[in-house]
Amino acid sequence: MAAEEHAQHAPNAGEYIQHHLQHMQMNFSGEMVKQAKIVDFSLFNLDSLIYSSILGLIGCFLLWRAARAVTSGVPGRFQAAVEILVEMVETQAKGVIHNATSRKVISPLALTVFVWIFLMNFMDMLPVDLLPKLWGDYNASIGHDPHHAFMRVVPTADLSTTLGLSTSVLLMCFFYSVKIKGIGGWTHELLAAPFGDKWFLYPINFLMQLIEFAAKTVSHGMRLFGNMFAGELVFMLIALMGGVWAWDLNPLTGGFWLGFGHLVAGTVWTLFHILIITLQAFIFMMLTLIYTGQAHDHH
Repeated sequence: MAAEEHAQHAPNAGEYIQHHLQHMQMNFSGEMVKQAKIVDFSLFNLDSLIYSSILGLIGCFLLWRAARAVTSGVPGRFQAAVEILVEMVETQAKGVIHNATSRKVISPLALTVFVWIFLMNFMDMLPVDLLPKLWGDYNASIGHDPHHAFMRVVPTADLSTTLGLSTSVLLMCFFYSVKIKGIGGWTHELLAAPFGDKWFLYPINFLMQLIEFAAKTVSHGMRLFGNMFAGELVFMLIALMGGVWAWDLNPLTGGFWLGFGHLVAGTVWTLFHILIITLQAFIFMMLTLIYTGQAHDHH
């Protein structure tokens, strides 16, 4: 009887994926939402806020520890790794920002962005069901419905997170544009580029500038989101293969071979995804360097 009940309540593949794609959400009044929706602009994703904040603090702490432990002698492995990372960011900054004063401002920002996004991306390396299952078990232990205990642990697989990051970069560009060029200089740049400093071209130039800002910001955030969301989906599909194996261990049936495919595909995709999460953090960092560097340039 218990087995039949379990089979009745066991989710199918679509329900499993849909459940994993829903966020722990809260409305603006601070009330938890029992039945979360994938897209609802009246809510905010509490899980993305929690994990991104914790990982941001961890990243800052690691960089702070490296700075405190720096020595002029033979560096330890941790210090050497951070020095390699800092040198990599400095090298890339020199290639796109030619003003040494500007590099001193932008390089620490780019380093922080890289570390933070890498840590958020790295959450995809955890087993798909580990933290959501613990959260569901906790909700069941306090008398709540575990089927409505939603949690997503990869902040960069949430579009609101990645667009928030890209919008922050845009605001930094506005800030440095005003600081470096002044209100008058930046306003003139908005009106005179790209088609020339003629008064009748000012509306077209300004419209083109708005389109450029919007396109850069949206593509900056969407690129990171798309890659991480796709990687998360692949891990869910691989997990489903392992789930079939758990129900059918007979080597003469398809379930066994799906389980074997789960091991092979999981190993291959994990190794490949390590490259993806690093590359996406690097690309986001490079675009941050380029966009903020452009804000420092005088046209």
